[in-house]
Amino acid sequence: MIRTRSAPSPTGDPHIGTAYNVLFNYAFAKKNKGKFIIRIEDTDRTRLVADSEKKIIDSLKWLGISWDEGPYHQSERLALYKKAGSQLVEKGAAYWCTCSPERLQKVRQQQQERREVPAYDKKCRFDPPTASEIKKGAVLRLMVPEEGETDFEDLIRGKITFKNKDIDDAVLLKSDSWPTYHLAVVVDDSDMKISHVIRAEEWLSSTPKHVLLYKALGKNLPIFAHLPLLRNRDKSKISKRKNPISLIWYQEQGFLPEAILNYLGLMGWSMPDSREKFTLEEFIENFDLNRVDPAGPVFDLQKLEWLNGEWIRSLGQKQLAKKLKAFSTRSIQDIERILPLVQERLKKLSEFDGLTGYFFETKVKLDKETILQKGKSAKQTGEALLNIGKALKDIDWEKDNIETTIKKEQEKIGWSNKDLFQTIRVAVTGSLATPPLFETLEAIGQEKTLSRIHSSINLLHQ
Repeated sequence: MIRTRSAPSPTGDPHIGTAYNVLFNYAFAKKNKGKFIIRIEDTDRTRLVADSEKKIIDSLKWLGISWDEGPYHQSERLALYKKAGSQLVEKGAAYWCTCSPERLQKVRQQQQERREVPAYDKKCRFDPPTASEIKKGAVLRLMVPEEGETDFEDLIRGKITFKNKDIDDAVLLKSDSWPTYHLAVVVDDSDMKISHVIRAEEWLSSTPKHVLLYKALGKNLPIFAHLPLLRNRDKSKISKRKNPISLIWYQEQGFLPEAILNYLGLMGWSMPDSREKFTLEEFIENFDLNRVDPAGPVFDLQKLEWLNGEWIRSLGQKQLAKKLKAFSTRSIQDIERILPLVQERLKKLSEFDGLTGYFFETKVKLDKETILQKGKSAKQTGEALLNIGKALKDIDWEKDNIETTIKKEQEKIGWSNKDLFQTIRVAVTGSLATPPLFETLEAIGQEKTLSRIHSSINLLHQ
C-alpha cells in the first residue's frame, strides 16, 4: 500500500513550505488510494515553541487537509532510536565519539582556513574512546564507507550518486541520547512503513546517509522524491524577509484555503490541460509526480492574490458574506447590501472594510486637487456640484432615477460624462476608483450623498 507522510517540526508558525509538502504527499496518497500520516518531529528540544504544534494542526485543518494516522511524536519513540543505535554499533555501522565541542570547532576552523568542506575528521573512528570515556558522555556517529559510492533513484530527479568520501560521519544520537534527524527519520519511516518519502530538495544531500542507515539496519528503501524549494523572485529560498511564510498570516489576510492549495499546486506542477484554477479534488485526480519540474518555482504573492480573487468571485454572495463577517466590522446585513458592488474587486477578504468605508462613514476625507478635473476651476466645479445637489435633493433614491437626473444636469452644465461623473465620484466618496457611480450613490444613500456634495462645495470655496 502507498503510505506517505509529512513531518513538520514545532519550532514556530506553520510554514507555507510545510503546506506545500503536505499537499503533494496528501495528493499522492489519495490518488493511489493510500494512507497519509502526520508525524511531529520534536527531537530538537532547544528550538521547540510551546504552541507551535497546535498552530500547525489548526492550519492543516483550516486548509481542509485530513490525515489517516497520527499525529505521531518522535519524543514518544526514544526507545526505538536507542535500539537502532545499538544495532548499528553491533554491526560496525556506527561508532561512539567523545570529541568536545571546542575540539570540533577548532577542526572546523582549520578546515575552513584550508578551504575544505567542514566535516568530522574521524578521530574517534580510528582512535576509539574507552568504555569509561563513553560513559561520561558521547555521541553516536554514522560510519560511512571510505570508498565507493552511494546512490538512489529519485522519482523527480532520476538516479543520484554521491561519493562516499564526500559524506560526513554524521551524528545519529546526541550525548543526551536524543536522536538527530538522520536516525529518527529512517527509524520512523521504516517502522511506519512509509512507501514514498516525498520531501524538499534541501534533504537531497542527507539522503545518502539515510540510504546507508536503511541498509545497515536491514530495512527496505522507500521510494524518494525530492520536491523543488519554493523561491523568492530573485531565486533565493523563500524567506520571511522577502515573502510572508507563515500560514497564519495568509489566513489572517483573508486568503481562502482553496486558493492557497490551488496556488501551491501550481508550484513546480501543472494540470495536463494547463488550466490554473482547480479544486483540491481535481488536483488529486490529475496528480502525477512525473509532472513535477525540479526547477525551483517562484512564489509570486501578486499571482496568489489574483488567484484568490478568482476564488472569491466564484463564491455565492451569501457564502462570501459569511466569510467576510470574520474580517469586517460591519453587520452581515450591511455586508450583503454592499457586496454585489465590490465582489469583483476583492482580492483578499481583509480588503472589504478598506474598499467600502465610504459607504458607511459619516464623512470622507476630501482633497480639493483631486476633486478638480483637468481644465476645470474651483468656481466651475463648485457650481456644477451645487446644481447636481439641487437636482438630486427631492428625487426617489433609486439608481435609475439618479442616473437620469445626473445626465439631464450634465447636458445643462455642458461637461463631458467623464469629467462630471469623476467629479461627483470624488466629491461623494473621496476615492478615484469605485464601483459604478449610480449604484454607489444609491448604496451610500441620499442624505450622505447630499451632505458630502455640500462639504465638497465648501472645500472648493476655501
